[in-house]
Amino acid sequence: MTWQVDILTLFPEMFPGFLEFSLSGKALNRGEWSFCTHALRNFGLGNHKAVDDTPFGGGAGMVIRPDVLSFALEATQPKDNRPMVYLSPKGKLLTQASIQHYASGPGVYLICGRYEGIDDRVLRHYPIEEVSIGDYILSGGEPAALIFMDACIRLLPGVMGSLQSGVEESFSKGLLEYPHYTKPAVWEGKHVPDILKSGNHQAIALWREKQAQLITQERRPDLWERVANVNK
Repeated sequence: MTWQVDILTLFPEMFPGFLEFSLSGKALNRGEWSFCTHALRNFGLGNHKAVDDTPFGGGAGMVIRPDVLSFALEATQPKDNRPMVYLSPKGKLLTQASIQHYASGPGVYLICGRYEGIDDRVLRHYPIEEVSIGDYILSGGEPAALIFMDACIRLLPGVMGSLQSGVEESFSKGLLEYPHYTKPAVWEGKHVPDILKSGNHQAIALWREKQAQLITQERRPDLWERVANVNK
């Protein structure tokens, strides 16, 4: 089954961007995922195809009009119950668990905002999920959409060479990933930990688990607290 992404955007030429390269690009060519862009400007008003207007109550910036966005959604939203996701800094933080959820379905419909965002009435009228990729502001939803897609695509069956790769990475168990080493065994006077050269796979697994725990405690105490609460 092909994982399908529809993207509503003011800049359809930004897709697929970096996703046409490497593993995601090969998977696209094999038909393991596909995408379709819908230009919001095509649904704009008047000779200038206006899609935005000034905010009620004043303030800087412009807001995407609800009527324009509704026209676009009604004309392009999928009929297969794929979730509709609006990339927004106000949304629920995207996690590896939620990525796994989106990747396990038939695909998604992504809405890319611009300016000051979209009229809030649209979010209450349609079953739209607001999702944030992090606590920072971007110039628009397109970069966030590409990151969202990349995180999902790499989990699709057949995209990564090793299924184990997806299991052992950062956040897969709620922890950051353990450190990696490769040849040479000694570089700039620094040695690869002896345990990794021992051939004792059980001991190596325990070492890696401990390292993941230590790194998470040090760098992301918020994640560590969450893991600790789950394991109580």
